[in-house]
Amino acid sequence: MGFRTDITVRWVDTDALGVVHYSNYFRYVEAAEEELYRSLGFTFKELNERYRIAIPRVEAFCKYKAPARFGDIVAVALRLGEKTDKTMRYDFEIQRRHDGELLCEGYIRIIGLDLMNWKATDLPPDLVGRVEAALK
Repeated sequence: MGFRTDITVRWVDTDALGVVHYSNYFRYVEAAEEELYRSLGFTFKELNERYRIAIPRVEAFCKYKAPARFGDIVAVALRLGEKTDKTMRYDFEIQRRHDGELLCEGYIRIIGLDLMNWKATDLPPDLVGRVEAALK
């Protein structure tokens, strides 16, 4: 996978038995996406201000294979999947760092949203170009 970041599972991410709640895996993916953008030199806020767009999620899928637990360090890996002028799909895998076990895999699809009229719009070419280069 093209971009990878580590996240430590916090107690707040888990249930009473210390197992990560299924919804938190998507939070880990968004944290990795944010780190990807930061590594490319921009933030979500700059997308809003510079391009007058947001990039909401329009689709998300995850197949769970094994649980992460409190204290685990998980590696979140992103790869660029399908893309159109208006959308990009980030494929992801999350593994437990110490043994490499695959915990889950899936994807999120983002869309360019024009903040002036709240309609789908093309993603900025420099954003797409930087992401493509980083996620080869």
